[in-house]
Amino acid sequence: MSPPCRSRLLIPARILFSVTWLLGTLAGDRHCDAEEVFIEAESFADHGGWKLDTQFIQQMGSPYLIAHGLGQPVSDANARVEIATAGEYRVWVRTMDWVARWNGAAKDESSPGAKSSADSPGRFQISFNDQALETTFGTESASWHWQDGGVVRLDAGAQTVALHDLTGFNGRCDCIYLTSDVDAPAPPDVGDVLSPWRRNQLGLTATPVTKGPYDFVVVGGGYAGMASALSAARLGCRVALIQDRGVLGGNGSSEVRVWAMGNIRRGKFPRIGEIVEEFCDRATKSPGRYEEFGDDKKEAIVLAEANIDLMLHHFAYAVDASDNHINGLRLLNTQTGEDLRVAGKLFADCTGHGWIGAWAGADADVTPDGRMGMSNMWRWENTDTARTFPKTPWALDLNMADFPYPRDFHGQWFWESGFDLDPLGGAEAIRDWNLRAVFGAFNAMKNRDGQPDHANAALTWVAYVGGPRESRRLMGDVVLNQEDIVAKREFPDGCVPSTWSIDLHYPKKQYAEKFPDNPFISYAVHDRRVDRNYGYPVPYRCFYSRNIDNLFMAGRCVSVTHEALGTVRVMKTCGMMGEVVGKAASICTQNECQPRDVYESHLDELLELLRLPGKARRTSLDGDIVIPDDAMESAGPNGPMPGRKPADLPGIVIDDRDAVLTGSWTEGTGLRGYVGWSYRYASPNSSATARFTTKLPEAGRYRLQIYSQPHPNRGETVPVTVAIAKSSPTALRINQRDSDTSEAIDAGEYDVPADTEVTVIVSSENAGGLVHVDAIGWQAINDENEN
Repeated sequence: MSPPCRSRLLIPARILFSVTWLLGTLAGDRHCDAEEVFIEAESFADHGGWKLDTQFIQQMGSPYLIAHGLGQPVSDANARVEIATAGEYRVWVRTMDWVARWNGAAKDESSPGAKSSADSPGRFQISFNDQALETTFGTESASWHWQDGGVVRLDAGAQTVALHDLTGFNGRCDCIYLTSDVDAPAPPDVGDVLSPWRRNQLGLTATPVTKGPYDFVVVGGGYAGMASALSAARLGCRVALIQDRGVLGGNGSSEVRVWAMGNIRRGKFPRIGEIVEEFCDRATKSPGRYEEFGDDKKEAIVLAEANIDLMLHHFAYAVDASDNHINGLRLLNTQTGEDLRVAGKLFADCTGHGWIGAWAGADADVTPDGRMGMSNMWRWENTDTARTFPKTPWALDLNMADFPYPRDFHGQWFWESGFDLDPLGGAEAIRDWNLRAVFGAFNAMKNRDGQPDHANAALTWVAYVGGPRESRRLMGDVVLNQEDIVAKREFPDGCVPSTWSIDLHYPKKQYAEKFPDNPFISYAVHDRRVDRNYGYPVPYRCFYSRNIDNLFMAGRCVSVTHEALGTVRVMKTCGMMGEVVGKAASICTQNECQPRDVYESHLDELLELLRLPGKARRTSLDGDIVIPDDAMESAGPNGPMPGRKPADLPGIVIDDRDAVLTGSWTEGTGLRGYVGWSYRYASPNSSATARFTTKLPEAGRYRLQIYSQPHPNRGETVPVTVAIAKSSPTALRINQRDSDTSEAIDAGEYDVPADTEVTVIVSSENAGGLVHVDAIGWQAINDENEN
């Protein structure tokens, strides 16, 4: 039998186009038994309101389009095809009924025990030239499969194909296959990434185009991957940064909206974190608002580096490795289906799941059960008018008492599930269970006992991209554990300051009892013996594989135990790992060595690089390192100064940290505008004193200023004593409650001889309220007049 005629298409990324499918062959008079048309949903010229979902390619073989409309049908996705021969075509669509795995659809009351396809939430239609097929898709199978769409008659010429969503509840389409052999069986299973059948349909060659070789190939565009790429590129490495999504940031992007946690710019190397500071979000809540995550800013910072080739919409699906060494990666373009190979000398697994290491054969570990899960957060708001919401019989069966009411309009981090489920192979099911929980909760608010209080409530955002916390970890020369951290074990290569508590999540009891198969609300257990200011220095040897010689890792898949992951997993900490890995990659490239060699032979070089500003750069590996004018000012061991810098204030300013304190003082930062790191306050008549002593450089007349933020609970008669050398002390009382003293309180003028010690004592005796100590300043009167 002669092979069938096929249409084949490779589509350039980021171009809107009219898709033309060439039917037949270019082999002269070769006979074709049947004509075939294969359409990848992701290659539609117009996605309409459908979203491109790339999270589960490794599990189901392909990107797909998902109709994530929060209960409102999304606008159609459209493509143009060219039919060469008029006739009848059998239509096959790869899709699924995404709640069928839990028998989650409602029952058809007219047929007891039978599921009604009308209640499958992911229903959609396919139309040709605005004529919908009779079949409703997304109604049949709990797994990805080919659903028969029946036979359609098509004329020769241009045709419009559309995906028409019916529910807004996450219908999904992988691809469409047409064949003129209307009696042909369903196509073969295509669950593997770029399976032979799919490759044949796409006309992909056996040998893909190779890009590179690069000095450093980074896979994963979250905080760890971005920082790795930027750090290496600024030190002269040629870098490829590969990200399967269309935006950077990972969990810290607008798609997932987890605010970035973990303190940066502190510890042994306070320059680490300056790169993270450039691109990190400023969200005030989690989940934050779209605009708070700065997707465009992140991309612009990466694109500004000439040494980085940014490859968005590319999914790494396999490695080319031999003898415990990676030579290259295979990539799938998630918009076009193109196959690509990227060659490199060094690689960094920043995928969060350790995919690159696993494919290369790296030693790895997955905690068997009791892991942290995946979150899908959500937001709602009250509108000016009443809003309806479709009933969700397929969602989790919830009433208002069954979930934490999101009073601040946020479904926060604790909407989490998958603790004992497969975090890799079962990821799509975990995400979908989370969606059932969210939609079930909002259904309770709108259609059950939440009414009429929530008549005006509208669901405004639900994350369809999951926020995983834990899966596979890759093992390095050091496997950091909880005891190392709480005992402050010193490693000679300790460098990345981890400041988050050891924060592990578990199912909350009431949800574990009611939903034992997969509770959807978590609680956190904290071991707070982590130094949150200075941080615990995580060793460099956690950031490279112990058996794949050219593989780094940064992010959630580094070499730590389950317990230690509880502190290092937050995004800013992961980003700092990337900064270290990028600098180590530059040393490897310069010296033609591997990651382990950096520790064994070049550790001093690495530690020296860690003392450089994040913006330090050289144009090539053999060039000189230049510190640009806009480099950040170095922070200290306890981080960047959060308040006003004493050096920016007039005269000589002495911070409360330099005062000698007696009695009981409480440190505070709640009143903004303070000087230095914080301020102190003490109760009246508590025998508390603060003594500020200094020598003024020149003789002259000086004004004493007391820096103190006003507040209604502050003292109105705070005693201050000023002693200049052996002169009689001057006693006065100041009002710290006055709202007109937001800058500094004038404590009088004093003549000070040269090289004379001056002392100012603030005390709590009969202060008339809380005593506030922030800073004092001595300003020469001549300086004051000149200003």
